Amino acid sequence: MELIQTIVSTVITLGILVAFHEFGHFWVARRCGIKVLRFSVGFGPPLWRRTDAQGTEYILAAIPLGGYVKMLDEREGEVDVSERHRAFNRQSVWARIAVVSAGPLANFLLAIMIFWLLFFQGESGLIPLVGDVEPDSPAYYAGLESGQQLVSVDGRETPTVAALNLRLLERLGDTGTIKLGTRYRGSDVVYESEAPIERWLSNQDAPSPINGLGITLDLPKLLPIVDALVDGSPASAAGFQPGDRIISADDQPVPLWQDWVAYVRARPNEVIAVEVERAGRISFLSVQPESKQSNGDVYGSVGMMVRQPEIPADRIKVFDRGPIDALGAAVMRTVDLTGFTFTSIAKMIQGLISPSNLSGPITIAQVAASSVDAGWTSWLGFLALLSISLGALNLLPIPVLDGGHLLFYAIEALTGHPVAEKVQIWGYQIGMMLVLSLMAFALYNDVLRL
Repeated sequence: MELIQTIVSTVITLGILVAFHEFGHFWVARRCGIKVLRFSVGFGPPLWRRTDAQGTEYILAAIPLGGYVKMLDEREGEVDVSERHRAFNRQSVWARIAVVSAGPLANFLLAIMIFWLLFFQGESGLIPLVGDVEPDSPAYYAGLESGQQLVSVDGRETPTVAALNLRLLERLGDTGTIKLGTRYRGSDVVYESEAPIERWLSNQDAPSPINGLGITLDLPKLLPIVDALVDGSPASAAGFQPGDRIISADDQPVPLWQDWVAYVRARPNEVIAVEVERAGRISFLSVQPESKQSNGDVYGSVGMMVRQPEIPADRIKVFDRGPIDALGAAVMRTVDLTGFTFTSIAKMIQGLISPSNLSGPITIAQVAASSVDAGWTSWLGFLALLSISLGALNLLPIPVLDGGHLLFYAIEALTGHPVAEKVQIWGYQIGMMLVLSLMAFALYNDVLRL
């Protein structure tokens, strides 16, 4: 059942992204008077097809890992004289640029629409308060103290933990200083300080920027109380129930949830004797964590989720936006994340970010499934992030991608004549090799994470 849910959520997620991307090409091509022969979501054998009055064939294909819009083009076959004016290759360079750029722009537009919906219905986040400061860390040398609120990074506001994470992620691999703005709760005085960094977290896989800064956030204690169980999991088979509070494991006290997680992860396939408090009474259970593997590390897992603690209202930042403000915030969030994507790609090429952070279809499938489990809001947020990534990646100046086509057309616009066909063919061959290599490497990273 879990596998079916993963497949369905992945197909729906990728299908929406591909459909929007290709519809961008399709819509602009039609507006430019170009004849569209086929609009396909997916590759391979068609599962469904129909043809409209203008002769465009619409297809849903079996392999949902992409799609394409096929337009009338003299380079791909003979075109009747009466329809040559509708061929893609006969259009002005600016019309071709518009058609090609419309796909990535459609993905950015989808992200803006999703963020607008999320922001308009209400957004909230945890205020970032400093808990502990690690000695000899960037935060230590910046003079950060427990109880301070981090209000800005490099002059940009960080009203929530999510915003703080994004601003710090933008500095991965950098050398120099991170400018931090802090204030004490109840005070309006902002203190400016600088945290020294050198190739910051450049060699870490899945880096945690807040921990890398040398701080832990002042968060409500996460008590070891079970909230939900995974069907068929060791915890479910052992008889755990939602609401159980874990008191001890093998007679060792378990004061916090992270203590329980650490104990379980260190004991794959070992039987653990657990003392739990249930409805005011003490019960004793035995559970054997199943063995799992990630990045070559073997760890134990029992399949339970923690009950989230109640957070005081004064620790939560609530954004109450009208439709116009929500639209502005959605545009800015999309711009920020697009810029972050391009910056991350550049840093990965420079070796400033570990290439193991590159993800492929397996990771996308897992995240899609988990975001669906977390609710529609989480899934929509993931869909927006993935749409931005797809749009940005397609704009890279690699032949076979939209960005490669745009590069050739930009050269044509500047020089007044198209790039030589031999050069384009050579570029497409190299581009295909690069794209296939990146896909293979991303898939390799996915397998290591399993």
